[in-house]
Amino acid sequence: MVLKIILLIFYMISVIISIKLILENRDPSKTLIWILIFMLFPGIGILIYFVLGRNIRKIKMNKTYKMANNMKKEKLLFNLEEMAELAKGQSNMIKEGKLPNYKNIDFRVLKIVSLLLNMGIFPFTINNNIEIYIDGNEKFSKLIKDIRNAKDHIHLEYFIIKDSEIGRKIKEELIAKAKAGIKIRIIYDDVGCWRFWFHRKFFKEMKLYGIEIIPYLKGKITIPIGGQINYRNHRKIVVIDGKIGYTGGINIGDEYIGKKKKFGYWRDTHIKIEGTSVYMLQMIFLTDWYYNTKEVLLEEKLFPKLSTKGNCMMQIVASGPDSDWESMHYAYFYAICQAKKSIYIETPYFIPDESLLKALKCAALSGVELIILFPKIADHKIVNTASYSYFQEILEAGGKVYLYNKGFLHSKVIIIDDFMASTGSANMDLRSFKLNFEVNAFIYDKSVIKEIKEDFMNDLKFSEELEINKFNNRKLRIKIKESLSRLFSPIL
Repeated sequence: MVLKIILLIFYMISVIISIKLILENRDPSKTLIWILIFMLFPGIGILIYFVLGRNIRKIKMNKTYKMANNMKKEKLLFNLEEMAELAKGQSNMIKEGKLPNYKNIDFRVLKIVSLLLNMGIFPFTINNNIEIYIDGNEKFSKLIKDIRNAKDHIHLEYFIIKDSEIGRKIKEELIAKAKAGIKIRIIYDDVGCWRFWFHRKFFKEMKLYGIEIIPYLKGKITIPIGGQINYRNHRKIVVIDGKIGYTGGINIGDEYIGKKKKFGYWRDTHIKIEGTSVYMLQMIFLTDWYYNTKEVLLEEKLFPKLSTKGNCMMQIVASGPDSDWESMHYAYFYAICQAKKSIYIETPYFIPDESLLKALKCAALSGVELIILFPKIADHKIVNTASYSYFQEILEAGGKVYLYNKGFLHSKVIIIDDFMASTGSANMDLRSFKLNFEVNAFIYDKSVIKEIKEDFMNDLKFSEELEINKFNNRKLRIKIKESLSRLFSPIL
């Protein structure tokens, strides 16, 4: 009798939540999967929803607007207003055809730039030089040298920081700079770095030397507060002296330098930027710092005058549940629709929504060469399994899928023809597009795009093609696992 009453209460709560979900006008597939979870797993489904399912986009947006008003009222972070005006001015210049060298810029580039300008404070810059790194060993070798040469400040923002061989090496370098008077600030994701809930010594030692370290969304993971455990800061940002910036897919841990037997060689993509776009990475970091500390950092030295570094045209794009638009999602969709010759994608997770999947299939069916490069080794089993159900449709439309088998592929890259490439922290999945805080570089320089494409083609040499005939003959139990995993893809 008691059990029946408890079940009745659970179902009543589930009905109330289901009505709420319907009224929120969410993606129908997400709404239906939650209703299915409530029906199959009463009680447990409610718990999962409160931890993972609550839509905080509107809550975060309201918080953002409130903070923006406070910043404006108190004349805080004046650089944000300057950037907003710059973005608005650039958008108008594109509309009026007044950009320098306007006629020589690919029309499709102008449209993507305009799209991003209208969705957020993402001005494009041309005074940039980019170095591309294809694994953690390259990246950390350069990063440590730049840390050693820092003169004023070092800002780091990572999804994962581990007490590891490379983590301890970075820690030692940072402590040495802190002793020399360099200001160091670190933001880490509270869930991505869950190990530090139990082992606090790693950060504690750095704090003793004046290094400021804060978690992103601290204390926002408990069920009563709800939902925010599902909204993670997936960004990877380093800014040194306001002149050098790093972003990409590589976190701080030994697996990223190929020292985990499970994965072996870890293939990733990370970039070093020198030039005006470093300002954009700096603003993202300072805004994230402000959101979590309420501390305003206004020093002019954070945005030093820069000499000519190069002529790479690019945009730094941030996205998250606190923004009006799913900027990364929209930009990828539009770019895919503009492809004439080729679409090359590297991603460790492939969970597109219906719009992206349809855009990719349309491109393949129209004769555009579509190649998706995906890891043969899985690090997240359910997500990996779900991805194969989408590959079925890609292959049937004439696209190609290759499985990287040199090690683990964690690179996040999309290349459209020769006019656009993007790399950063965002995967080709719903979590990156809708839930996580991400940052990517959209690159429009042909020489840089050529280098990224060459790296992609080299990766194909270490990959095996997923042939449709063999794929269709896989065992029934595997197909069932893929289909069941796909059912949960909206919340993975």
